[in-house]
Amino acid sequence: MVSEGAPEPAATPATGDACDLGDAAALASEDTAAIPGVVDARPEVAGERASRLAFTPAAIELIERLWAMHGPLMFHQSGGCCDGSAPMCYQEGEFKTGGQDVKLGTLELPPTAGEPHPREIGFWMSREQFAVWAHTHLTIDAVPGRGSGFSLEAPEGQRFLIRSRLLT
Repeated sequence: MVSEGAPEPAATPATGDACDLGDAAALASEDTAAIPGVVDARPEVAGERASRLAFTPAAIELIERLWAMHGPLMFHQSGGCCDGSAPMCYQEGEFKTGGQDVKLGTLELPPTAGEPHPREIGFWMSREQFAVWAHTHLTIDAVPGRGSGFSLEAPEGQRFLIRSRLLT
């Protein structure tokens, strides 16, 4: 069994199971500092001043398309296998958050035409998952593939992916 967030060993053959992460898990562990154009989210965890969350240009491009189709957005990362292993994008407020969730950060995008304020997209994680990933910096990326379950990008031919590294 591979621990949460750890890449699957390369020697393990793909099984075709629904939860088989294949190369995606290895890609998720690449050094995110080498990705040009990454945008840091505003920190939201109490007591933190440095961002633990960032978005790649590919993720922002997909977010812009989804915003144009669906309006204000939010993300939630639960944990577990399959759909819970990927960040899920919803219309803002469509996924109910509460005391069992931690708001890690807020992506700020420029206002759309005629709007005076920047657009804000919150990124939430279950408190249980945050306890496991508290030592990591997360970079949200978009890659070719089918999105997860109820996530808004599912029919778009791309999916959101978390790339992680240790906080420094």
